[in-house]
Amino acid sequence: MVNPISGFPPVDPASFQRPIQKPEAQPTSEPAATSASSSPFLDTLKKTIDQAQQVQTQADQQVSRLVSGQGGDIHSAMIAVEKADLSFQLIMQVRNKIIQAYEQISQMQF
Repeated sequence: MVNPISGFPPVDPASFQRPIQKPEAQPTSEPAATSASSSPFLDTLKKTIDQAQQVQTQADQQVSRLVSGQGGDIHSAMIAVEKADLSFQLIMQVRNKIIQAYEQISQMQF
């Protein structure tokens, strides 16, 4: 299993810089959402959320095996639940930081 914290690839600051284009140079037929969907940050965020969901699913399976008596031990179930909890906490902290950054940007005066 991949550790969700160490699963982040190294970030290249140059990947966040976009070249400045004049308004007439932008294509009009392409929607703006497609350029945002190819962002490395967005891809990494989606991958991390998927990993957290997988960890949660594994924890659910471990607990259901333990409760139904199908041969699950309590130690592996508790470890799986704690991993799922840590993954969820990580996702919530990233969410909180994104919201905090959005609020700071929205309060800027231009």
